[in-house]
Amino acid sequence: MKIKSIIIFGLGIFLTSFFSNAQKAVFKEGEFKQWAKTPPMGWNSWDCYGPTVEEHEVKANADYMAKNLKKFGWEYVVVDIRWFVENDKAGGYNQKDPRYVIDQYGRYLPAVNRFPSAKDGQGFKLLADYIHKKGLKFGIHIMRGIPKKAVEEKMPIKGANGVTANQIYTTALQCEWLKDNYTILADKSGAQEYYDSIFELYAQWGVDFIKIDDLSRPYHEGEINLIRNAIDKCGRKIVLSTSPGETPISAAAHVKEHANMWRMVDDVWDTWPHITHLMDVAQKWYPHIAPGTWPDCDMIPLGRISVRGERGEDRMTRLTKDEQYTLITFFNIFKSPLFFGGDLPSNDAFTLSLLTNKEVVKMHNESTNVKQLFHKDGKIAVTSENPKDGSVYLALFNISDSAEEKVSVNLSDLNIPGFNGGINMWTGENLKISSKEISATLKPHSSVLYKLKTK
Repeated sequence: MKIKSIIIFGLGIFLTSFFSNAQKAVFKEGEFKQWAKTPPMGWNSWDCYGPTVEEHEVKANADYMAKNLKKFGWEYVVVDIRWFVENDKAGGYNQKDPRYVIDQYGRYLPAVNRFPSAKDGQGFKLLADYIHKKGLKFGIHIMRGIPKKAVEEKMPIKGANGVTANQIYTTALQCEWLKDNYTILADKSGAQEYYDSIFELYAQWGVDFIKIDDLSRPYHEGEINLIRNAIDKCGRKIVLSTSPGETPISAAAHVKEHANMWRMVDDVWDTWPHITHLMDVAQKWYPHIAPGTWPDCDMIPLGRISVRGERGEDRMTRLTKDEQYTLITFFNIFKSPLFFGGDLPSNDAFTLSLLTNKEVVKMHNESTNVKQLFHKDGKIAVTSENPKDGSVYLALFNISDSAEEKVSVNLSDLNIPGFNGGINMWTGENLKISSKEISATLKPHSSVLYKLKTK
């Protein structure tokens, strides 16, 4: 009787597994664009914790988001780089003697000393459950490629019929700044199966977002194809962010058909040259802003950053208030994904106000036809429109370093059929214009954001 019970129990597990796999969704080509119809918004641990974030800190930021930001559309909580290293450090990476946590198939697992809920092989499942219960979504960061440790130990690749990790790698084009992984040879038998296996695992954990690093410079088209295929087969809607570096404009057509968002520049930190460089590079990407596929300005280095960060000491952002308004205005009107980099529980009232302006959030979600009117002589004008209520948005910037400047736009350039005033979206002040132009006299590094009403 006991043996019979065991057989029936075992059969039940088999049938559950069989039907679960049989019913696993396989997404159609291009369907991933429906998963991010508006630019994703969330928090990422990198700017404040570098490669050292711990579970209690992730939960604290999720708690803050659920209480203060969720109603404004902020929803992703992302654990950034090297969550699988037990002994990493602030101010860089421990590449001398890292202690990796990895399973028998060469797949990284969370370090239990940093993520206690990952014990007994549970991975990020319980942390993802915690975040999901708050109505939020969970994300992780990985590096492209296959772990060196898996190659050195000739670990088998799950589902690859005897292929081992040392048969699908090359040392060519290895990441220059972090040596954890080798490049995967995309055309090798077992390459697709490796990516399939890690996304199968992430789907089981409940991952909703993945940021994959070192894909853009040079542009690794082969591995991006493997990643897209693996996500589409894993049965879970996982938003894909490619990173970092200046994604070449020549790759625009490909990246738009494979990723939900892609970085335009290297890391953006809290210095003015980072902002102006971003604005310059962004000029070529305006035509590629589209629902489901978003050029990415990088994380938002505001609030308290570098608690145990990779760049500098624990601090509140070094950007002035004018510069903070300029950064957040540009990110929003450009419709970049918004991932806050500071420690959310450390926010002051001003920082919170930059993230919770209802009119600005509405523009970020609903606007279309984003275009740059000009970018010259230290002056920039960017506009978009809201098809739902007919509003036109206008951002004016003075990015010069020393001079106060008048920045002007002709009403005829805004395609407004009948101008009926407007508001300053940060102050709420009414805007009344009687002439044929809209202008603002702006201090260096400052900006203004208008919502223009039409008759």
